[in-house]
Amino acid sequence: MSGSRVNSFFLGNSLRVSFSVVLTSTDEDPGKLPLANCSRIQRARDWNLDVTPGVNASKVTVSLTRNLQLCLPNATDCCTEPLCVVETLQVLACRDSVVLAHLLIQAEIYANSSFAGNVSENATIIPNQVFQPLGSCPCDLTAGACDVRCCCDPECTPDLKQLFNGSCFTGVFGGDVNPPFDQLCSSQPREYTPYWFPFLCVQSPLNNTPFLGYFYHGFTSTPRVPPFKIPLQTSPGKLFTGYGQGDPIMTEENEYFAIPQQSLVGQCVGNAPVAYLQNFDVKCLADLASYKEGLPHDVRINSGTGDFIQQNVIYRTITDMGKFITERESLQTTEVLCQNVTFAEHYTFIWEDRNIERINVTVFLGRLCDGEILTQRFTVKFLSLKSTNASELPENPGYQVGKPVRAANVNASDTSGSLNVWQPAGRGLCTSATSTPVLFGLDSLSGCILEVGINEDCSVLRGSVTEKLNSLIQATHVGKRDSSDYSDPNDWVEIIRLDPFNFDTNVSTGNLKGICPDIPANLNIRIIFSNVGAVQGIPQQEILAVQISYSTIIWQFQCGLSCENTTSFLPITASVQFIQVPAQPPAPMTRFQINYTEFDCNRNDVCWPQLFYPLTQFYTGEPYSQCLAKGLSLAFLILIAPILSNPWFSKIWDTCSV
Repeated sequence: MSGSRVNSFFLGNSLRVSFSVVLTSTDEDPGKLPLANCSRIQRARDWNLDVTPGVNASKVTVSLTRNLQLCLPNATDCCTEPLCVVETLQVLACRDSVVLAHLLIQAEIYANSSFAGNVSENATIIPNQVFQPLGSCPCDLTAGACDVRCCCDPECTPDLKQLFNGSCFTGVFGGDVNPPFDQLCSSQPREYTPYWFPFLCVQSPLNNTPFLGYFYHGFTSTPRVPPFKIPLQTSPGKLFTGYGQGDPIMTEENEYFAIPQQSLVGQCVGNAPVAYLQNFDVKCLADLASYKEGLPHDVRINSGTGDFIQQNVIYRTITDMGKFITERESLQTTEVLCQNVTFAEHYTFIWEDRNIERINVTVFLGRLCDGEILTQRFTVKFLSLKSTNASELPENPGYQVGKPVRAANVNASDTSGSLNVWQPAGRGLCTSATSTPVLFGLDSLSGCILEVGINEDCSVLRGSVTEKLNSLIQATHVGKRDSSDYSDPNDWVEIIRLDPFNFDTNVSTGNLKGICPDIPANLNIRIIFSNVGAVQGIPQQEILAVQISYSTIIWQFQCGLSCENTTSFLPITASVQFIQVPAQPPAPMTRFQINYTEFDCNRNDVCWPQLFYPLTQFYTGEPYSQCLAKGLSLAFLILIAPILSNPWFSKIWDTCSV
């Protein structure tokens, strides 16, 4: 090692294992390594040993504790030579006086070259140019010689100054470091002095001049943007005024609180931020090689008012691993590497208004071995503090984005229905695929694969595909709102079904085998909704209609050189599309809007009708009280400007000043 710190790892269980670092002498028998002995352990004086235990490995850190500065006269605890440390160390891992592992370290460390002592020589004190000029003659650039056109240069004799006396540098560079600025009341009025000058001049001494700091010191700072952080509008004592729906939840370190979530392409992203009041339930595939630990559970969360709350974590062990291990690969080796990993994490956020009150986390742990595919599950649920169970209070009647769509089946004894899409696992076959609820406001596309033989009857195939697709829609009605009552028929809308074909008619394809037309391979779910208002600033949506239709394809058997005793694949899909319509029809355009298109804000960059938009209630960039105060101040200045610019005001001011 050449630095003052070195790291290593102890593989295995570190229970009842003692670690120590000792000095080893190699002068007794050169060329041979010293024997490790746990019975006679004498700790190294200038070295420190830290052990960080882990699941199957422990991190061992050896660091030097002595000072690495070169010695000054009459100084101790320092390095007398540039090569400060030349020692041989031995790190021992012992259990009951038995050596389990040992590590030999050869340390050659040089002293620090930076000087940290006191400077006794006289140094020039440079004044702070913010309070006084840095130099009385900035144009004096050459030492011991006269600078041409620099009339304040002390090296310039009167005879030399006569050569350029009429062309001296002016302003601050020429030595006039405190010139009277134009806004001073003592300045002589110029030719084009405005009328408001006597009324709005500045009464200040020349020591307080805007030219101070004109020659800045030149220190620059490189901007360092921390990863995955956002700037916040802070105020003394408070971080911000609370969360809004969809705002990312922040941690104590001003970073996003991230939980793995699915991206638009279906893959899981580990650093996806959690949005306020948006529930989700995702599953991610991982194996032992690609497994990564998430955000530690000791991270404190910003509650929304500047306070920080700790997560309440409960750890449990998975007993039935068949729900999470979806595929096993046969390994040729006899020894299989296994590791304790996280199988599932369930987060429950207790909220009130715009703040987070508590966070409850349940973590399920299990053992994952090499060759196994793990399906991790991460759920986030927001519960109101006033709620006594998992359901929301009736004060939030409408749907919110990310919540499951409620369904009912009036033809069954149990009226609760389901509206689902596929969630494939493993090879993506329909026989092993599971289902997940349709989430409001989130368009989705999912599917699975059917295995079909070459001798498959087309009518049977149509019926089998239709049965698979209909298994996703176990409902006849859909709730208009999230709080729809099963006993009130007005709270539900009937699902409109468009059948793909008539089952009584037979479509003939002749004697061709492996070709079937009109296969309903695609299920289309269209949900029409509208915005019906807001509760505590949160928009509330209501479902108006639901339509289910099928898209047919012509399926053809795909095979290679031989089609006997082989199967082909038929992909079937289910898509969900949310269509928003206005709650009321838009107001018709007036004749003025039709003829005078230059005043149309949607067609032009300049929008005159929105000239006073910051003063209206639709502007939410600042509090309304501040916008009103700024608007009144602006109106006052606009009103007083023509008064002060009038010539009679200047005459009245001159008469009063006399």
